Amino acid sequence: MIHLRPMTETEYRSFLERNIAEYADAKVRSGNWTPEEAPARSREEHARLLPDGLATPDQHLLSILESANGPEVGSIWLAVERHSGQSSGFIYDLFIFEGCRRKGIAGQAMIALESMAKELGLASLSLHVFAHNTAARALYGRLGYMPTNLVLAKNLQAGLQ
Repeated sequence: MIHLRPMTETEYRSFLERNIAEYADAKVRSGNWTPEEAPARSREEHARLLPDGLATPDQHLLSILESANGPEVGSIWLAVERHSGQSSGFIYDLFIFEGCRRKGIAGQAMIALESMAKELGLASLSLHVFAHNTAARALYGRLGYMPTNLVLAKNLQAGLQ
């Protein structure tokens, strides 16, 4: 049974290094940033969102464990946001280690996170998923997450379409 717990400092350093690189890559794949600017922009965004690292208020950086005392199999980053007197959560990242994928861990981790969010008094959870990440889109759809906005783009540099 999946268990969530706060990251250790060592886990956080590994998470941050991986997350900065993966976010930069996803922004490039989506056509938002150039490959040259992506690493620096990703570092800047992470520094803005996590100025105090693990101690940043309202940021829950969690390791996903296979069981209460089991090995780490991934991570989740949940931010608590307050708007108009209501608290909600935004999931910045869900990551399952390569060898642990396609075993239902991500879905179980999301369900565990939903329980945690309820305990925190959050009214809702939301997240962003890149359009090219079809596996994540399918997972979130199965879990009941519905699109609230769609941004469409057309690349005019790729020739006439």
